[in-house]
Amino acid sequence: MAAGLSRRAQSVALTLPLAAFLAATFLAPLGVMLWRSIYEPDVADALPKTLALLAAWDGRRAPSEGVFDTAAGELLALHERRALGRVATDVNRVAGGTRSVIVRTARRLQGSEPESWQGAMIAADPAWGEVRIWGAIRGAGHRYTARHYLHALDLDLDIEGRVVRQSDERAIYLELLGRTLLSSAGVTLVCLLLGYPLAFVIAHSRRLVANIVLAMVLVPFTMSLIARSVAWLILLQNEGVVNDLLVGLGLVADDERLSLAYNLGGTLVTLSHSLLPFLVLPLYAVLHTIPKDHLRAATSLGANPWQLFRHVYWPQSLPGVGAGALLVFILAIGQFVAPAVVGGRTGQFISNLIAYHMQTSLNWGLAAALSFVLLACVAVVYLLYDRMFGIERLRLDP
Repeated sequence: MAAGLSRRAQSVALTLPLAAFLAATFLAPLGVMLWRSIYEPDVADALPKTLALLAAWDGRRAPSEGVFDTAAGELLALHERRALGRVATDVNRVAGGTRSVIVRTARRLQGSEPESWQGAMIAADPAWGEVRIWGAIRGAGHRYTARHYLHALDLDLDIEGRVVRQSDERAIYLELLGRTLLSSAGVTLVCLLLGYPLAFVIAHSRRLVANIVLAMVLVPFTMSLIARSVAWLILLQNEGVVNDLLVGLGLVADDERLSLAYNLGGTLVTLSHSLLPFLVLPLYAVLHTIPKDHLRAATSLGANPWQLFRHVYWPQSLPGVGAGALLVFILAIGQFVAPAVVGGRTGQFISNLIAYHMQTSLNWGLAAALSFVLLACVAVVYLLYDRMFGIERLRLDP
């Protein structure tokens, strides 16, 4: 008994470095990202007195003079500390156009001592007499919020706290998410149609031929994704190699060159080329282990080539098809380099918008929410695969 426990303890101890590595490099960043998607304390910390007064505001008309006095004092204090920009940006994410109102008002009121702060703020900008900006301040003042997840689903909260649909000009995320999922499915299908014959040739050809085909498949791994994307851009652009070849062959007029780049088609071509090895390799690992005796037995029983493939070969290759297709689909969902280089406006994926919010707009909360929505889509696909085929079939032997 003691010896069994000792061996079990040794086995657990051997897994601790891997567990620590996964916790530090995966679970911890995931937890931080989730926390950032729901926790935004900046406005609450910067305007505590104003938000306390706005908690009792009915939201039907501009607040009372006391709210204006308190807000003016806190905004001017933030302006003097050069901390107003971040707060104004957070409020602007709730209601567009409010950042300029807040910053401009603080600049104009700096050093003044009016008899009525309400009149002075409305004189500095008439927007202070409307409920919209005050509702945005109150909405941005919640430390814990689901606002980013609502925005990720093209939803929003109105002044009364009801969930409503975003306006048409701001409802962009669901369209991008749908484009990402459909395009990833298309890339997976293209890789399957191209990769299955390649894996079959590698698995059943002579060693020399198999090695040559395998080397051609692995060529994309020898260069970075950026280099591959730029190479496809050179090939597909209007004055590129593909269009020049079509014009030279007389298939396309010189003034009617095909638009192959800076669109969704260019993204699909680039991703299909880049991700093809991720389908070929697991599929090849399964195909080369299929016993040839099964094929000979089916042939001896009178099966024609189509029946041989459909009833004998294809069912035994499904573990490799499932593993490769699932891998390609998940990798395609998260791609943002190829869409950014080749995709143009219509070929962008939702990951490009996540990168934009992380690097340019610095709206990390929305970027984290979009990332979790994308992660949820991957989890749903994984569960659907498990329900339809069984996750136990994701193995490298038939």
